[in-house]
Amino acid sequence: MADTIAAAATAMTASGIGIIRMSGPDSRKIAGKIYRSKGGKKKIEEVSTHTIHYGFICDGDEVIDEVLVMVMDGPRSYTGEDTVEIDCHGGVLAMKRVLETVIKYGARPAEPGEFTKRAFLNGRIDLSQAEAVIDIINAKNEYALKSSVSQLRGNIQRAVKNIREGIIYQIAFIESALDDPEHISIDGYGETLKEEVKKQKKAVQKLLDTVREGKLLKEGIKTVIVGKPNAGKSSLLNLLVGEERAIVTEIAGTTRDILEETIVLSGISLRMIDTAGIRNTEDVVEKIGVGKAIEHAKDADLVLYVVDSSVPLDENDEEIIQLVKEKKAVVILNKTDLDQVVFEQELREKTGQPVVPISAKEEQGIDDLEQQIKDMFFDGELSFNDEIYITNLRHKTALEEAKKSLELVEDSIEMQMPEDFYSIDLMNAYEALGSIIGEAVGEDLVNEIFSKFCTGK
Repeated sequence: MADTIAAAATAMTASGIGIIRMSGPDSRKIAGKIYRSKGGKKKIEEVSTHTIHYGFICDGDEVIDEVLVMVMDGPRSYTGEDTVEIDCHGGVLAMKRVLETVIKYGARPAEPGEFTKRAFLNGRIDLSQAEAVIDIINAKNEYALKSSVSQLRGNIQRAVKNIREGIIYQIAFIESALDDPEHISIDGYGETLKEEVKKQKKAVQKLLDTVREGKLLKEGIKTVIVGKPNAGKSSLLNLLVGEERAIVTEIAGTTRDILEETIVLSGISLRMIDTAGIRNTEDVVEKIGVGKAIEHAKDADLVLYVVDSSVPLDENDEEIIQLVKEKKAVVILNKTDLDQVVFEQELREKTGQPVVPISAKEEQGIDDLEQQIKDMFFDGELSFNDEIYITNLRHKTALEEAKKSLELVEDSIEMQMPEDFYSIDLMNAYEALGSIIGEAVGEDLVNEIFSKFCTGK
């Protein structure tokens, strides 16, 4: 990290402002070569840190753009290094010319995620916080954003450090006792350690218990719409999406292929999949569509079973009912604006699932559907005051490894194994947890994580 890097920190597109960011020991020096104040007397190399200055970026005698230059000396900067940000006019050409000038006078182009990588390597943030940065950028809904912001503020770091502190204390005690048995007794220590391991394993399990909710927050709920032809599946999708995405006709079997859309209901992302109507058919193409519908429904987080309330249930409905009985599902009683022959109580008894009456045509009942989905997956509300949600697969794997190591300690205690066996598995748990916050990771993993970032972050 002895060199100085530069990149566009905002998208190169038509906009009011664009930001070119530099970080590294020569940031001020490079800025000084290309910055001219309005009066021509102010030198960037001499100004106070954390100040903003009006002037121009120049390449020799050529004025490139009118800018504001922000100076932030390390360690009080995002990367922990000397940093200069140039606020120029937005637009591809203006930003490109300023960036080219910065690179011409000594900076090198930054690699993807290199600014955040330097922040991590300089100790400004831990690895879980660094990963939260990219999650904030990629957040697709309000709750995913709140969860990522909580992680960036260090909630996972604090939880992991608390568990590691409890574990390392026990490791230190065992090692000290083994080195100095005359002064430190470990008689009856197994029972004491057993209680401590139980406590830390419970803390690890508490984090693992949030993985399902974390995955749904980050990736969205895979939601498959099923039902007989003409039940109103595509009309429901169009209503939820807010535009005519699916073709709706009076002809049964219009939808034959899979149509996917992502929507946000009450701050939660739903990856909606509209499928072909499920029925017995001799049409080869439609039969393939029906097979896909059943396949997607079996793999879904949530199934929305749409029933036409004006048409009696038949053998096709019975097949769908058997499918939804085994899934987390909501039965949607559609077309309630027509004369009903199918009612809520009947469907509730047959499926064992909640039933929500709606009219897609009249746009009624959607609020009730939203609340039902929220109740099913998040007990009605989501709180981010003290809650931690594990949204990262790498974190989940590390937690599972730590839990397994703690269980091995319990087994060793039960079998009355020598104390150094306890220490080995405790250390494995300690290091597995350390990999979450970056205290026990290799260079290859660090490079892999930051390669997924956008350039300039």
